[in-house]
Amino acid sequence: MKGTKLGVRFLGGALIGAVNGLLGGGGGMLAVPLLRAGGLPARNAHATAIAVILPASAVSGLVYLAGGFVPPGTLVPVAIGVAAGGLLGAKLLNVLPVRAVTLAFGVLMLLAGWRMLV
Repeated sequence: MKGTKLGVRFLGGALIGAVNGLLGGGGGMLAVPLLRAGGLPARNAHATAIAVILPASAVSGLVYLAGGFVPPGTLVPVAIGVAAGGLLGAKLLNVLPVRAVTLAFGVLMLLAGWRMLV
């Protein structure tokens, strides 16, 4: 891999991590389009986005836990639900048509953006 391409990927990763840590999520929403623009096919971009968000979320989560921002009674049940949903979503990514996944992602981004604005 050429140095320039590696540098762009590193900076893109830093941006995604910063967005994820600052906003409590959303890094994946940014990662998928960036990975697609970098030439990854849709399935690979979605899978890679999840894989790179894991360490960013873990680091941010530990900082928030240490700072006392995470209600203890909320953490465990939500974490179990997120893990189960993540397993289901990962399995579905392998069987759903790429077009359906891309469309669902786009609709989710639009809805999330609309919700944030109003």
